[in-house]
Amino acid sequence: MDSTFERLAVAIDKSSSVSVSVQLRGALEYGIASGDIPPGTRLPSVRRLAGHLGMSPVTVGNVYSALREAGHVEGRVGTGTFVTHGGVSHQQAQSLRDVERCIGELVRLGQEAGLSRAELAYRVSTASFRPGHVRVLMLGTFHDATAAYAEDIQPFLRPGDEILARTTEQLVRDRPERIDIVVTPRTLRVEAQALFPGIPVVGITLIPKEATRIALAAIAPQAQVAVVSYFPEFLPVMRAGVLRFAPHVTRVTGAVSDDDDLPGLLSRADVIVHSTGADNLRQGLRADQMAIEYRHTPDSHAIETDLLPAIDACRGRTPDKEEHAP
Repeated sequence: MDSTFERLAVAIDKSSSVSVSVQLRGALEYGIASGDIPPGTRLPSVRRLAGHLGMSPVTVGNVYSALREAGHVEGRVGTGTFVTHGGVSHQQAQSLRDVERCIGELVRLGQEAGLSRAELAYRVSTASFRPGHVRVLMLGTFHDATAAYAEDIQPFLRPGDEILARTTEQLVRDRPERIDIVVTPRTLRVEAQALFPGIPVVGITLIPKEATRIALAAIAPQAQVAVVSYFPEFLPVMRAGVLRFAPHVTRVTGAVSDDDDLPGLLSRADVIVHSTGADNLRQGLRADQMAIEYRHTPDSHAIETDLLPAIDACRGRTPDKEEHAP
């Protein structure tokens, strides 16, 4: 069992009000989304992981089934369960089919014009291409975090490209008219594909922001830390993050923002580490208490290897490319 799953075992809190199945699914989903469990990784067998975590094989099997239904993992007969590559694999396949059709038509036209394949290839290699501007939608759950993701991605885009930030809730009343490509945390990729059928969707990897990592590392060793998540499934991810970036801290308790015993937990804590969306916990803190928001940012490597190639694939075929061409 590698270090990733060792951290997973430590992060599962069986005394929590959140069921172990919800914790396990959340930990695996966000482990995949954060890149801790990268695409292509073979997950432990149901029985092996159940034994390692002290859970029922039925519980682990149900979690694996839910992850398969969500498109995060895939079962391969005789070999096991693997993390899917996600991203734009379906869109890339469709784009390649489009390219093949265009190449076939180009070869036909070249033959009619009396061009050999070598001459045609030379003309293709020297052809000029003026890329169009692309309109990107950053889709997330919380407005502030989603807007921050979009701001972090903007420097990677070309001049003239536009990136908008919307939450799934905002789309109900404010749906942009034209979007060329959607980027979203990998945990929302399947939902985004349903919301924007026919539009490329890129599931991006998220990592803790540098400011979050630095703040966690600065927690005093003797501090009593309360980890509070807005979503139950995100709780083990945050616990694992605290244990990873503040390994010197030994007293860590987790809770969901609507737990009945949350006020007592907060009153005993020296440090409150809260997820985005649970910012109201900062109200009423004592002067001797510290609050840290556990915030993520898009992984720059994922932007360069997954998002930018997908954006470039959109250039030149946007509906109003002539209008926006430089």
